[in-house]
Amino acid sequence: MSMNIRSMVDHENGLIDRRIFWDESIYQQELKQIFARCWHFVAHESQVKSFGDFITTYIGEDAVIVARAKDKSINVMLNACPHRGNKVCFAGEGKIRSFVCNYHGWAFGLDGKLNGMPANELYDKTEGFNKEDWGLHRARVETYKGLVFATFDEEAPSLGEYLGDFRWYLDAILDVDDKGTEFLPGTTRSLLKCNWKYPADNFVGDIYHALWTHLGAAEATLKDAGGIVVSNDNSYQASVNGHGWEFSLANNFGNAATMGDKDIIKYLRSREQEITKRLGVARGKMLGSVASGLIFPNFAFLPGYLTFRTFLPKGPTETELHSWTLVPSEASDEIKDKWRLGAMRTFSPSGILEMDDGENWEHATLGNSGYVTRNQKLCYAMNPTKGEAVPIDLPGTVTKGQLNDANQRLFFKRYTEFMEAGSWADIPLAESKY
Repeated sequence: MSMNIRSMVDHENGLIDRRIFWDESIYQQELKQIFARCWHFVAHESQVKSFGDFITTYIGEDAVIVARAKDKSINVMLNACPHRGNKVCFAGEGKIRSFVCNYHGWAFGLDGKLNGMPANELYDKTEGFNKEDWGLHRARVETYKGLVFATFDEEAPSLGEYLGDFRWYLDAILDVDDKGTEFLPGTTRSLLKCNWKYPADNFVGDIYHALWTHLGAAEATLKDAGGIVVSNDNSYQASVNGHGWEFSLANNFGNAATMGDKDIIKYLRSREQEITKRLGVARGKMLGSVASGLIFPNFAFLPGYLTFRTFLPKGPTETELHSWTLVPSEASDEIKDKWRLGAMRTFSPSGILEMDDGENWEHATLGNSGYVTRNQKLCYAMNPTKGEAVPIDLPGTVTKGQLNDANQRLFFKRYTEFMEAGSWADIPLAESKY
């Protein structure tokens, strides 16, 4: 039975029912209504550069394989043998010519097609059996400037329509030069005892927590700069189709500075003029700024740190975090390594900032275990700049000031639209000007 989510989410007044972070039936509804419908980030093209390269990940709780085929196409398919349902690939990443199920030996190509099985003649003699009907179930795949997305919903709009004008903001990271970006090798995986929406709503627009949660780490790493500098002056929140980015145009190297390596700041300063010429003044200041972003529902990133991550649901009270460091391809190996170390120092399972966040998300989830507690509302009411004009032209729904719950309210508005929609026809898409 579907839950009435609209009665639980009052995005206009910022009142959110705690049960959406705890209830098992709501979680199952999310898997169907959100994760089976949305476009999801599954890989960066640099992770599957050539024939045979693959990684494994999840869309919701559906295990998937991302593989580069011989014709250079990137395929995304269920990591589940259609014979008895066993996984056909247990490795996180690698290079291979085919996938063979270790249960009965069914073999699949990098395009998901069933190529053969032991005692093939038994199936040749089986009336009505056709190998082409029994390949790995494939998703739709589209890319945006190196990022690979997939969806299992045939009715979903194109990726371009799904992202809409949020692409304008993404280009501040993905399109700073002609050589593009890449993920540094390796995937960091960790488990958090939290609901996936807590980290998602943190990244979509919550800089407020940094003033307290990360105060100690910031004082240590930014002592020469006077600690954390966040205000509603010359800062904004932008939302498009539930995707969000909060950012400052005043302190344009704040995130990068906390990694504690002055060479990264020097590199960013050396690139600012060229990026400004390419993308304009606003985006020229966004690459290293105090900022965070999220592509709905669960793909997040931090400019400056250039850490990208997915919050993969494992039930209503557990999330598997996959994270990577993205770098400009044109950067030197020395700078790339400094970025890798800086990201590890701050946003890794042992990082000085990620440990702060993970502990908060876990206790926020655990707190809902009490019956009385989970029947209370959460406050998303911060709105100090309501009615104030935005002085610059920016795409999407834009709110003045980072210290605001605006993007989080719009995230849950989008969440409600998906949870209540009968089909994609019921889910509005902002008109794109990009």
